Amino acid sequence: MLETFPNPKRERKYMITHVNPEFTSLCPKTGLPDFGTITVKYVPGKLCLELKSLKYYFIEFRNKGIFYESVTNQILDDLVAACEPLEMEIIGEWTTRGGMHSIIRAEFRKDK
Repeated sequence: MLETFPNPKRERKYMITHVNPEFTSLCPKTGLPDFGTITVKYVPGKLCLELKSLKYYFIEFRNKGIFYESVTNQILDDLVAACEPLEMEIIGEWTTRGGMHSIIRAEFRKDK
């Protein structure tokens, strides 16, 4: 379960960036592991993401067969639901496989 804590500087708009360079999931076609870097960038609203719970959230994907596009969008949906940011961007940068390197970006912006 993703945990949060109160934003200590709600009066200021600022960017938080978390980088997980050891993200793994499974290819749903082959069952082979996919390796990548997941970057979370967000402007917090009332809440910030707690890092230990974020780390354990990412570990849940290790045995999950899921395409890159679905991983990136699921992470965005789950993190937005957990902390209700003003803005958030998830970047999935996947290691080369079969000569192809993929970068998937998904964004959220709160309506004003």
